[in-house]
Amino acid sequence: MAVLVINGASHVVDAPGDTKLLWVLREQLRMTGTKYGCGIAMCGACTVHIDGVATRSCQVALEDAVGTRITTIEGLDPKGQHPLQKAWVAEQVPQCGYCQSGQIMQAAALLAERPNPTDEDIDEVMSGNLCRCMAYVRIRKAIKRAAMEA
Repeated sequence: MAVLVINGASHVVDAPGDTKLLWVLREQLRMTGTKYGCGIAMCGACTVHIDGVATRSCQVALEDAVGTRITTIEGLDPKGQHPLQKAWVAEQVPQCGYCQSGQIMQAAALLAERPNPTDEDIDEVMSGNLCRCMAYVRIRKAIKRAAMEA
């Protein structure tokens, strides 16, 4: 049995230590906001925060997540009122929406580190999060809007 602290609450998980955090979140804890995209940490759909750092949950073993603070999209703001979540709606970012939780979690880590990011900062940090719908211009606008409103 492993105990994980996710979104400020403790969760007891019964799974092998090498089970990827992504599957613990989605399958055992039913926190389905974190998406499976590629399984090899290349697309960013599974991005969560571990101790405040944007991390690909498809590559983190359960045993390595014990003793950390994990934040998923569900914990960013339970009512969807985080400045990024509001900016995403205002800028009409999502098309298919599949990558959006990972995009928002990556952007939240960016804004925590750089509250007033430049276009170059945004492009650099967000470059590992792929959007099949090519909504990158709207993503950048939403991040800038959230930075102004935060």
